[in-house]
Amino acid sequence: MTYEPRTYRTRMARPGLVGFRVAVKETDLWVLAGRDLSWEVREVVLQERRQLEAYIAGQPEFLTTLTPWPEDPFAPPVVREMIAAARKAGVGPMAAVAGALAERVGQALEPLSAEVIVENGGDIYLKLASPATVSLFAGKSPLSHRVGLRIAPELTPLGVCTSSGTVGHSFSFGRADAACVLALSAALADAAASAVGNRVQQAGDIGPALEWAAALPEILGAVVIVGDKLGAWGQVELVPLAG
Repeated sequence: MTYEPRTYRTRMARPGLVGFRVAVKETDLWVLAGRDLSWEVREVVLQERRQLEAYIAGQPEFLTTLTPWPEDPFAPPVVREMIAAARKAGVGPMAAVAGALAERVGQALEPLSAEVIVENGGDIYLKLASPATVSLFAGKSPLSHRVGLRIAPELTPLGVCTSSGTVGHSFSFGRADAACVLALSAALADAAASAVGNRVQQAGDIGPALEWAAALPEILGAVVIVGDKLGAWGQVELVPLAG
């Protein structure tokens, strides 16, 4: 697996919104909002990371386990969200970290901006007032950036999260170029995207992986791309893009 520079961010724009980057250690966000809220975003990220890092310091296995973590009513809110999402998807809690942090930031910004989009390494939290299209990045697949998801505002707040076994920094047991999941919880979308991606070694696995996603409560839709093959299920509106 190779690291891909986040050049896809050059495609992230929306009329009336200001785009800005906030990076704190491993957390690297691109945010679109009604105005530059960099200070507010950084404060949220610092607060959430402090709580997460303190929990990991006391429970180091939390960082590395690939299996669900026991419920912990005394854990910080972001950690509890990660635990709950990962348990539903049957994966380790860190599979939900990017979506959970994007969601925490997005929720904090909602009172300050009518529309909010927070992207964290391919995992996105959206609160929209009008439709938007999310481009699907699938590495070297010929479908990469050629297919988009049209997101209706009434579906938001929404998490749209993508896992890949062939591109990026996310850990995957599978070989999907993209496994994308839509859920009302971005933490759950993130964890479920990892779980869907883990189930795909070849194009023939697309159908069973989508069936698994369809059986998971709270998942709204899913898309899997392997090479030139694509499968979709649920509340997914695919639109062609120029590439």
